[in-house]
Amino acid sequence: MSDVYATRRGLLRDRCAAAGNAAALITRPANVRYLAGASPPGAALLVGPSDDMLFCSHTPTGEADEGRLDEHLRVSVLSAPGADPAVAAGDMAAVVRADSLAVEEHHLTVARHRALRSVAPGLRLADLGLSVEQQRLVKDEEEISCLRIAAEIADQALGELLESILVGRTERHLALELERRLVDHGADGPAFPTSVGTGPNSGRSRHRPSDRRVEEADFLTVCLGANYRGYRCEIGRTFVIGTSPADWQIELYDLVFAAQRAGREALVPGAAYREVDHAARSVLDSAGHGEALSPWTGHGVGLEIDEDPQLAPTA
Repeated sequence: MSDVYATRRGLLRDRCAAAGNAAALITRPANVRYLAGASPPGAALLVGPSDDMLFCSHTPTGEADEGRLDEHLRVSVLSAPGADPAVAAGDMAAVVRADSLAVEEHHLTVARHRALRSVAPGLRLADLGLSVEQQRLVKDEEEISCLRIAAEIADQALGELLESILVGRTERHLALELERRLVDHGADGPAFPTSVGTGPNSGRSRHRPSDRRVEEADFLTVCLGANYRGYRCEIGRTFVIGTSPADWQIELYDLVFAAQRAGREALVPGAAYREVDHAARSVLDSAGHGEALSPWTGHGVGLEIDEDPQLAPTA
């Protein structure tokens, strides 16, 4: 994988050079992990004119939540208490005589920005924008494999839960059991807090599990995902518990399925994000359920949940 990370950093270096920037400072954790293989807490990555270095406040442990660091990447562990890796990276950029540094302004705090200016006053700071996020849009084979395994783990955990008795159990209990099963099947943990909604709570986006107990003939909505080697999947499923579904439940289920199918059919190369959103949204809107939709109908997954692309009306 080391060659993969070096190639990713090389692409970013070329983008920076094309924009007139000699180096880039990466502070957003998911972006650090994408380019370095690991993201220790608070770490900052300097992609220099010819050399790259990771600055962190402690020696990387290699634990699953941090990732496995590119073994060919130089690492600088700061010994001074309270030292800021981002500021240290900016200082290094000045030492190697970079005249400009592109930073992630959407992630960098005002305090850090000021500290960078003070430690390297001769360094021109520019906005890197979403350059790394744009690289992350298209997954390579290793990333797709991790996402596929994460999805299989989540699917397996859900399948086992459905084989057990559900009536009488609380949403909170079911959510905790799902997260335990994710770990049992090889996940590093849940990709996000698991959502279980029953009856009137079903179908609500990001519903926090409550003490409501599952009842016969309830709609049961589950939204869960596994974190596998840093990659996070998301699965949403709705079931009718313990009996044959009522006519109104079948009608709603078929309507949502038709909307999802319309969106999937619109997912073709070259389609605008908003066109895909419109294809799915219009099915539900025409049936009088448009107001119940979330601001987006789809999103990307990867090192983060809800990452680009975002399928939304104005995307």
